[in-house]
Amino acid sequence: MYVAWAVTPQMDTVVNLGVVKNGTTALQAIALDKFIILISSEHSVRVREPRGRIMLRGQSPSTRPMPPDVLEFSMGAMGAAGTEHHHEDMIMPPVPRGLTMLPSEMALRPEVTPFLPATDAPLPNADSHEVLRLKDGDIIDLDAELVRRRVNGQTYTMYGYNGQYPGPLIEVSRGSEIMVRFTNHLPDSTSIHWHGIRLENAFDGVAGVSDEFTYKVRFPDAGIYWYHPHIREDIQQALGLYGNILVREPGAKISANREQVLMLQDLLVGDGGLIPWGQESPTHALMGRFGNVFLVNGEPGYRLSVRRGEVVRFYLTNASSTRTLNVSFPGARMKVVATDAGPFEREAWVESVVIAPAERYVVHVRFDTPGKVALVNQVIGLDHLFGRFFPMVDTLGIVSVGRQRVTRDLAPSFAALRRLPPPFADASSFLNRPADQTLVLRLRTEGLPYITERLMQLDSIYFAPVEWGGTMPMMNWASTGRQVRWVLKDPATGRENMDIAWHFQRGEPVKIRLVNERRAFHGMQHPIHLHGQRFLILAVNGIPNENLAWKDTVLVPAGGVVDILLDTANPGEWMLHCHIAEHLSTGMMMHFTVN
Repeated sequence: MYVAWAVTPQMDTVVNLGVVKNGTTALQAIALDKFIILISSEHSVRVREPRGRIMLRGQSPSTRPMPPDVLEFSMGAMGAAGTEHHHEDMIMPPVPRGLTMLPSEMALRPEVTPFLPATDAPLPNADSHEVLRLKDGDIIDLDAELVRRRVNGQTYTMYGYNGQYPGPLIEVSRGSEIMVRFTNHLPDSTSIHWHGIRLENAFDGVAGVSDEFTYKVRFPDAGIYWYHPHIREDIQQALGLYGNILVREPGAKISANREQVLMLQDLLVGDGGLIPWGQESPTHALMGRFGNVFLVNGEPGYRLSVRRGEVVRFYLTNASSTRTLNVSFPGARMKVVATDAGPFEREAWVESVVIAPAERYVVHVRFDTPGKVALVNQVIGLDHLFGRFFPMVDTLGIVSVGRQRVTRDLAPSFAALRRLPPPFADASSFLNRPADQTLVLRLRTEGLPYITERLMQLDSIYFAPVEWGGTMPMMNWASTGRQVRWVLKDPATGRENMDIAWHFQRGEPVKIRLVNERRAFHGMQHPIHLHGQRFLILAVNGIPNENLAWKDTVLVPAGGVVDILLDTANPGEWMLHCHIAEHLSTGMMMHFTVN
């Protein structure tokens, strides 16, 4: 008989996966980061390790990163390579604990003028955000201005809307329309993009505002949305210009004891303060700016106190420049109920929720056991130099669960998984149709330092579907928009980025295929966002999506293919772009017209 085995590359762990027969055999899950599959010929299935002849072998993609002693190049030569014109007075980004950097990596610097906001004028301290509950026809004022922020004992000059960090939470009912009188007090042009809102084209917030502008914002869809700038987003959003919008369905009842609206962000801080941005061109252009200080609603160390048995509805928004989060509440049961622009067809029990930059998810969490429950981001990091995986667990906050039971027990409704009508009844008919348009996501580089090119070429033998953390911090920091160009390419015409001009007819759904090129110099996930529209995720890597919901942002993994169905109901000229701020700022955007 033939027996399948999973073994580590060092053969120090051997797992018997059972007998393999003709046809397809479903095997159990393998709890190994790197593994080799062996098929051996055995006399008995009870053997504890392979004893017979090995008939077949294969390795997991994760075994591809190899340690330096087997690489076919001279590490000494690489260690001696360097760059010129270093800004030695720059505040350097920290190296994550446990990672080893080559001397030549540590010598890298971005060739740009460092930028940090500064003023000699006295500034107000940033306040926590307020809630603006608005009615149809209301008019509000939003001002972008400099503020003082204190994070973990350090004081920084940052940005805020109305002196708040994040900006005010705007709460409205579906179908209403408001006016926003925006005033820019920053030294640079900025804007407000109303992310995910299907509003009039003239108020989308792409053009910069030097002084004042009045936005008219209508809300045709219930859901959780947000607003942020679209001018040097890599700087302005990271410094605090963002806020949430909660659009409620009139008359809808929420089966939760309370609601919490959480904006999640990571901030990059070194020993001397904030790591500067590039004034002429973005830094961190390869992988994006990963932060090392986690903020929830602008503050580290989120805290919430609940009663035993309480069900909390969390609205989660990832406002990070780059980082994709894997969020969970270990020890509490969680179900996902909605995403960007509306509910899922079927609520589902989940252990965690993966949230790319700009995405939103709505989850219900029931806290049954007294004590402390952590809100964590739990992922796996990759040490590219030594080819090893290691856990990265960051605590974003703590929920304290009291012993007193909640007065209104929602256990029955929480235990039920609600089903809703599909958001678009004919979606399945588009599954097997050819795509109307295709975009290939790729990377072009020129003039990168020698050390960066060599290490990246070695890294290209393996690509992680998602880059969970900044484990190549110095090479990433030193890459600028002058050296890196992220590309959206239309293979039908050969056009790229803003040279692409798609035209669609209003009311005619469009199937778009997003292909994240496997052979890119550095494979990277891309959260793709479409302005002014909504869409359904039809399939990922050819596997149909069986739980549809309206989205405006989708994560396309490295080497992945995602098919979306665009609802072309909102006329105008719109943008499609990657929502990693540094990728957007280095060219990864295009425009399309809905006639």
